[in-house]
Amino acid sequence: MKTCDYLVIGAGIVGLTIALELKKRDPSARVVVLEKEKELAQHGSGRNSGVLHAGFYYTADSLKARFTREGNARWKAFLEARGLRINRCGKLVVAKNEQEVEGLRELKRRGDLNGVETYLISLEEARRIEPRVKTTGLALWSPNTATVDPKECMAAVAAECQAQGIEIRLGSPYQGRRGTDIITPQEVYSAGFVVNAAGLHADRVAHDFGLGLRYRILPFKGLYLYGSEPPGSLRTNIYPVPDLRNTFLGVHFTVTVDGQVKIGPTAIPAFWRENYQGFQGFDPKEALSILRDEAILFLRNDFNFRSLALEEIKKYSRAYLVAQASALLEGVRPENFRTWGRPGIRAQLFDHQAKKLVMDFTLEGNAEGLHVLNAISPAWTAAMPFAEYVVDRIQELHRGKELAAS
Repeated sequence: MKTCDYLVIGAGIVGLTIALELKKRDPSARVVVLEKEKELAQHGSGRNSGVLHAGFYYTADSLKARFTREGNARWKAFLEARGLRINRCGKLVVAKNEQEVEGLRELKRRGDLNGVETYLISLEEARRIEPRVKTTGLALWSPNTATVDPKECMAAVAAECQAQGIEIRLGSPYQGRRGTDIITPQEVYSAGFVVNAAGLHADRVAHDFGLGLRYRILPFKGLYLYGSEPPGSLRTNIYPVPDLRNTFLGVHFTVTVDGQVKIGPTAIPAFWRENYQGFQGFDPKEALSILRDEAILFLRNDFNFRSLALEEIKKYSRAYLVAQASALLEGVRPENFRTWGRPGIRAQLFDHQAKKLVMDFTLEGNAEGLHVLNAISPAWTAAMPFAEYVVDRIQELHRGKELAAS
């Protein structure tokens, strides 16, 4: 039996930044982070796009809007202080037709409400930023969007955790609970408070605590195609106007931290949580549950899921994916995009009572623990201020527990 004040389940970027914030507020606390993998950054925190978003996509009443702009600035300061790489390449959002121009105006309106620097610019101005860009009339320019190397960032955050005395236990998956104790293959932990930041498995952990019962994780697979053009062939990220009714931003061009170009990501419905390649991570019971949810959504066509699924499945075709991206940029040649990157899985929360995808960050908690149920994009960008918000909630729960006991 081991004891700790705070036990964080999941050593992704959300779990580690929460652990750092807990230690900052209570330096004497013993903070332990459990990670089921033997290395860090094996899931979303190491497989994401590496984009530091600026924060103009999100409605002003959302947690995403509240934390993304500040998170962008905090990451930049963190990286600069440590001499880590960052590509301040910005982003152009472009319109494929006249109907999408109104979408650009809506993004500009949201950006203004969120205090995010954006500019509506002409095609001529856009081509001064990126000569190959295509758009109809206007484009939206975001100068503060940037790209980083997620694995480098994760290593730096983990090093900061260790410097602060936070214990990261690799190869220690959460296996369940016995009363108030948390079981792993090596140890049993008696924790003063549990923080669930388990990403793809956050719903399972929450259900063990009797929380988040209306929610399940619905996984979506993200694939990227890497280009063979020399670094610098594209100057900035190029994105389409997204369908603001769902949480996906559409196929786009990302300029990586080292100047490479990649096309993606897809949002293909996955059949189990870790459905990266072949039968890796296959769990028959889990697959049946997820397939059931997807089948119901496909038949009911809630939030246009049928069209979304059919469209995304086509993107397994390299030629189709490149053709989609070519609407945004001149001179896109299929022979220059042949290399698939590591797949990622988006841990998208699904409200099975309301039959809809959950759009914003979502937490549930009680006196025993707090559960981060939905930490989808831009959770990477927002991680540092979001961690402060989570720890504020933890302190509120502590105060409620103390009042109930008095």
